[in-house]
Amino acid sequence: MTDEEKRLVDLLSSMEEDEALALAKRMLLEDHKDPIRVLELCRLAMDAVGKLFAEGEYFLPELVLAGEMLEQISAIAKPLITQSGGAAAKKRGKVLIGTVHGDLHDIGKNIVCFMLDINGFEVKDIGIDVPVKTFIEEINAFQPDVVGLSGFLTLAFDSMKETIAAFESEGVRQGFKIMIGGGQIDETVRAYTGADAFGVNAVEAVNLCKKWLEAA
Repeated sequence: MTDEEKRLVDLLSSMEEDEALALAKRMLLEDHKDPIRVLELCRLAMDAVGKLFAEGEYFLPELVLAGEMLEQISAIAKPLITQSGGAAAKKRGKVLIGTVHGDLHDIGKNIVCFMLDINGFEVKDIGIDVPVKTFIEEINAFQPDVVGLSGFLTLAFDSMKETIAAFESEGVRQGFKIMIGGGQIDETVRAYTGADAFGVNAVEAVNLCKKWLEAA
């Protein structure tokens, strides 16, 4: 990570809104840095914010402010990614994605949705704090190939486990793959929740979906 990249992460995670936005704009619009890399730096900053929230140093206002900053940066970065890549004409498959109940985080999810979209997937984003019942209703209506469960806070791991268990008990589990992402997710969390795989960033999430759909 360069000094400039580290500075952007530090400014975002320490809530220095004006300086963070100014630096991100300069990196994207003047220095023409890779917009996917800038969004990845935003995700790293959000990881740091999530840790501080879990430790009781940050509270909901800080989470909201972090989300607002990253939305502004995403609004600049997304068109640049579209210009460089463009969306595929033929849809690869259908992905249903939402943040599990008890968690209001959506920045990482939004980036994943965008990256899936420009890589040719039909994406349905069902929002944040999504109850188990809503996931099941949406699965039955949308018939996805992949379901993505997002969660930023550690309490989301229990919600993910509960949601996936409900897919089993309702008899809808067999028709799709499940990926989880957000926050401090690793193989231990994946095994705990019962998901098929986890992705640490949007690029990994896209690659998982591509691999699964090509195999099918």
